[in-house]
Amino acid sequence: MTSWTERLVPELLKNVEGDDTWSSLLGDALTERLPSVSTHLAIFVEPFLQFILEGKKPVESRFSAKKCVPYGAISEKDVVLIKRSGGPIVGVCEVAKVWSYELDPQSWHLIREEFAVAMCAQDPKFWDSRENAAYATLLRLGRVRVVPPIRCTKRDRRGWVVLRRRGDQQLLLPTNRVVA
Repeated sequence: MTSWTERLVPELLKNVEGDDTWSSLLGDALTERLPSVSTHLAIFVEPFLQFILEGKKPVESRFSAKKCVPYGAISEKDVVLIKRSGGPIVGVCEVAKVWSYELDPQSWHLIREEFAVAMCAQDPKFWDSRENAAYATLLRLGRVRVVPPIRCTKRDRRGWVVLRRRGDQQLLLPTNRVVA
């Protein structure tokens, strides 16, 4: 029996055929023996999902009370699969820049001042719901691409999953396919 991660690889590759940039990026991230980038699956809720897909939200943020992914587990050029909460994968993007913070009053102030607009986080409720966070990871997203919906049977509650780490020798799917 194959896992949901293994089943989504051929679908992703099929959905970017004809796009040399994404065929190459996903080919390296998902099928190379020793990938040069990590691959992540991130779960998004509305309206933030649509803002990202439309390019209105260039910076994604993840706040947590404890050190958990993506904190310390994501780097520039990594690939992020964009999944609708409770639904399919609907996009893919590349990480252009990463900022990681152990939160203190100074870093909270900096994040709010420098990133609130790019995060689409001007509503005070956004900040109130994160007041107990001790860590933050901010990601500038680049090369955002919408893909036809790809069914993803992930059932756990994690909002972020590292599918494959750079240099990880374990293949998600054995393949002889050469991706240009």
